Amino acid sequence: MNFLIMLLELLAVVLFIYYVSGRLMGSKINFTKRILSVLLGVSLTTFVYWYSYLRYTDFLTENIGFAVADASAIIWIGSMLLISMLFYLFFELFDPIELGERGERITGQKFIIQRLRHRWRRQKRLSQVLEIAVRNGFSRTIRYARHRESNRDFAIAFRDTLEQSGGIFIKFGQVLSTRTELFSPVFIEELETLQQDVKPLTSDQVTLILKNSLSTSVEDVFSEFNMDPLAAGSIGQVHQAVLRKTQEDVVVKLLRPEVKGSMRNDLDILVEFADWVASKSKWAENIGFRELAIGFANGLREEINFEIETRNTIQVANALKKSDYPVKIPHVYREYSNANLIVMQYFKGKSVSRGQAVFDHFQVGPKEFGRIVLFSFFEQMLFSGIFHADPHPGNIFIDEQDGQPILLDFGAVGRLAAPQQDGLNLFIIGVQQNDAEVICDAINALVEDNSQIDRQKLEQAVGQLLLKISYVDKIQTEELIHSMFDIVREFGLAFYPSVGMALRSLISLDSTLHTIDPKFDMFTEAKVFAKKYKTAVLKKPFKEPRETKQKIEEELALLIPELMKLPKRADQLIQRIEGGKMILHHDVFSDKHNANFVLQLFSRFVLLFSGITFGLISAALLAIAQFINTAYAVYLNTAAYTGLFLCVILLVRLSIQAIRDMKRSTT
Repeated sequence: MNFLIMLLELLAVVLFIYYVSGRLMGSKINFTKRILSVLLGVSLTTFVYWYSYLRYTDFLTENIGFAVADASAIIWIGSMLLISMLFYLFFELFDPIELGERGERITGQKFIIQRLRHRWRRQKRLSQVLEIAVRNGFSRTIRYARHRESNRDFAIAFRDTLEQSGGIFIKFGQVLSTRTELFSPVFIEELETLQQDVKPLTSDQVTLILKNSLSTSVEDVFSEFNMDPLAAGSIGQVHQAVLRKTQEDVVVKLLRPEVKGSMRNDLDILVEFADWVASKSKWAENIGFRELAIGFANGLREEINFEIETRNTIQVANALKKSDYPVKIPHVYREYSNANLIVMQYFKGKSVSRGQAVFDHFQVGPKEFGRIVLFSFFEQMLFSGIFHADPHPGNIFIDEQDGQPILLDFGAVGRLAAPQQDGLNLFIIGVQQNDAEVICDAINALVEDNSQIDRQKLEQAVGQLLLKISYVDKIQTEELIHSMFDIVREFGLAFYPSVGMALRSLISLDSTLHTIDPKFDMFTEAKVFAKKYKTAVLKKPFKEPRETKQKIEEELALLIPELMKLPKRADQLIQRIEGGKMILHHDVFSDKHNANFVLQLFSRFVLLFSGITFGLISAALLAIAQFINTAYAVYLNTAAYTGLFLCVILLVRLSIQAIRDMKRSTT
């Protein structure tokens, strides 16, 4: 009977510790970690309490319950609370969960066992990659290549490491092979040899993907479906089919079933590997190798979500709906498309990668074809702000029916804000006019932090660059843009990521245009585009009078009410100046983020100050009690230990909050 009472009392104490510890540690604490920390804290302190005290008493037969408020029980309950909070602090410190702005978890894994298993697999895979790097001599050659970008042994070891690691490491190397503005020709040459052997999905796998992805049966959606793929890649596989409802020829793009799981794990490992490389090599750190891996990982996470590609395709198609340049973009059937499958319009055509032969076959002029492609990309980048970011020859086809360009694969799309569109426009104008001042204005709009720009030195550097490309028959686009990247890096600046993507897309587009027509000159044709655009802007009010009138009316509707308020506001302003009541006032608390930051900082300071105060007072009381031999010494010791207990509790809470703030995402 006594034993049952003790169990009930222990359960009551556990509930008490659970409630109090939660209140002391603050809101938004994790339920699983809280339960586990309380159970471990109660178990450990109960064992110590039994081993050090209860086993020397006959607590089962005597009327000694845990609820008896003697000194030992109070110490036991206080220790239970403190140890539980310390366990929670331990879990919070070593838990890889990432938190959002308001403290919410943003990881998909909820249970600690799953997280530990996931972490163990990640560490095992990372160890495997690092072992491959060491075996290939990568760690040895990287020490001797800190400042030698052209080191052939280093490049070979790097390529072999990526190739043997497989999966997305190969794809990462293939992407790096296009970054000619960062890597020397030796690296580009080695990385271009990376090939990924991708086996096509079997018919059973294709059938299963269709069954799981479509809302109805395959037979209800497609009257025909060709199981032989048109193309197979590391992310998706493309098939031809016919819609039952309209009998239209369509292309069906399927996401490979293993992609999401394997890439989610390997992308994290790739970033850790890149971090390790950057820590070993100053050269890798200077080119932002870790940032390259993070950018690649973010892009690939979008690429494996077909809903994003669907949205990108529709956005670019809508942006070019009224374009003067006849570029075709496949229509997407949204009713059948989702995150794992895209159904889109089928165009019969050939890739421009075949060069002159395909233009001769279709009797299409390559120069005019290339001009349409270029002008369409200029329109996307400079005016609509959303552009196809991967214009390699495999993504540009010739339509067999009318010879018009077809743009495919919108998994990678860039977006430029209005200031960056203007900056890119200025850059092209500056190159055309050979004007260093205009190009510096462009750089000012295209870089992230322009507050530290030394304008005079920058104009001098750009002027030197323009002299290199002056008096030549054709401006080398790749050389020009690479030189721009070099200048920006030398001045400690960095392009906006979207701007960097746009400039690299221009390099890729220039290479594609040379495949179309080896004599094609991008910047010469850019002059033609600029002239056409200016003429079109001047003629637009006369060609579209109704739209122009409507636009003017809309602008006036917004402007007139503000203009009508100006006299009254000017009069009020003059009166305030005359009365000496003009006060410039900036309230830091008017911004919500600033106010929250200050309040959180103040609350942390209060906790820290309170904890330190309790600790100092308690230490002083303990010192005083040593010199008092009366009954008051007992009270002083009790008060001192209570104060120390409160000090530790407050500092533990402060530590938990600090760890949580460090893990909180700023995105």
